[in-house]
Amino acid sequence: MNIHDMTAADLVAAYKSRKLSPVEAIDAVIAHIERWEPRLKALYAPDFGNARKAARESEKRWQTGRPLGALDGVPITIKENIATRGVPMPLGTAATELVPAQADAPAAARVREAGAIILAKTTMPDYGMLSSGRSSFHPLTRNPWNLAWNPGGSSAGAGAAAAAGYGPLHLGTDIGGSVRLPASWNGIFTLKPSLGRVPVDPPFLGRVVGPMTRTVGDAALLMAELAKPDTRDHMSLPPAAIDWPAGPLEPKGLRIGLHLDAGSGLPVDPEVKEAAEKAARLFADAGAAVEPLEGFLSPEMLHLQDLFWRVRSWVDFSALSHARKAAVLPFIADWCRGGADVSGATVIRGLNNYMAIRAATTRATQPYDFVLSPVSPVPTYPAEWETPTNDVNRPLEHISFTMPYNMSEQPAASINCGYTREGKTIGLQIAGRRFDDLGVLQLSRWFEEARGPQKPWPEPPK
Repeated sequence: MNIHDMTAADLVAAYKSRKLSPVEAIDAVIAHIERWEPRLKALYAPDFGNARKAARESEKRWQTGRPLGALDGVPITIKENIATRGVPMPLGTAATELVPAQADAPAAARVREAGAIILAKTTMPDYGMLSSGRSSFHPLTRNPWNLAWNPGGSSAGAGAAAAAGYGPLHLGTDIGGSVRLPASWNGIFTLKPSLGRVPVDPPFLGRVVGPMTRTVGDAALLMAELAKPDTRDHMSLPPAAIDWPAGPLEPKGLRIGLHLDAGSGLPVDPEVKEAAEKAARLFADAGAAVEPLEGFLSPEMLHLQDLFWRVRSWVDFSALSHARKAAVLPFIADWCRGGADVSGATVIRGLNNYMAIRAATTRATQPYDFVLSPVSPVPTYPAEWETPTNDVNRPLEHISFTMPYNMSEQPAASINCGYTREGKTIGLQIAGRRFDDLGVLQLSRWFEEARGPQKPWPEPPK
């Protein structure tokens, strides 16, 4: 196996047995990145010099049998809106004044404390408000399965980097689908944790940090560090003793909902539906009671959520100077302007809608132990487009399966469940009850084994 294809668990085991050193691993991953990155454009602020220095220090610790933590010497990338000290956060837009971050955000601090080696930050679209690799600040990020395809977003670089083999561990953020959509369209695994499970600074309604990896096991390894407490998040959950490495959860006896019609947004592509139904049959054949779950997110709910986010973004956008407004990606600038001159009463309707989505989601899903659905109703789309509709008046038509779980605070994973005839990856969403992050990981582990062989990971262009 190539070093850049090794899991984090395999790397740690190799370091422990001295079959491989962190220096060798970091050098191999960097060499692989350098073959990919001129075409993929997944990274922001790569720091390979300091990564190599950290690898030498890690090597010394392993030689004395005193690793810093569970991730000592393992390469990781971090989405650029997760602060790392000394690195500016452009938030994907050329409109941001570049000021070095004063401190690590909670997730970055936890992985650094565990000994992970930060290779680089990863790209995102303007303000994280696109499911795309388009940005006014970063070069266009592409999908490693086919450079003409979109990697999704907003954790665009993280999704592309994981599929391309930029090391085993990557961190993204999600407020409506931003780790699950790129996971679906890049064929990787991710967990959107319950709100507050992973401390975030600053916290906001629905916002989470999640692991983006090729395997469920690596996501669990990363969650064990990310879920440690940090008082900066005033919305975080109390510390909990969770057996993150726990083995697969057998579906026998589980009641599982199969959600194939979101009730709003784009219709589900036939190939996506077929892949989700095929995955559901595996659960049924293993003894689960799989039952259809009707759509619960209405078009009006989706519209009001869009409007609420537009108003929130308009407040920030309208405060920019004329020159900085002109630097924002035109699609996002037009989207923000849709939030201007909205009445206070409508804003309150938008806030109440947040609670209505939360109530509808929990009410619909509580009868089930888990819910299966597509992550996205459609496969990936052209790299140059901002959204699957490429229409600023219909920007959220693809998030009707993902966004409700941000509002309800429930954990939800994306795991590859098939490929279109064109070779595009298809994500299965596995959602659980609020706070059952471990259950979602365990059921994902079972499906990872049950789904059968996957296509080889993409290789750099010749």
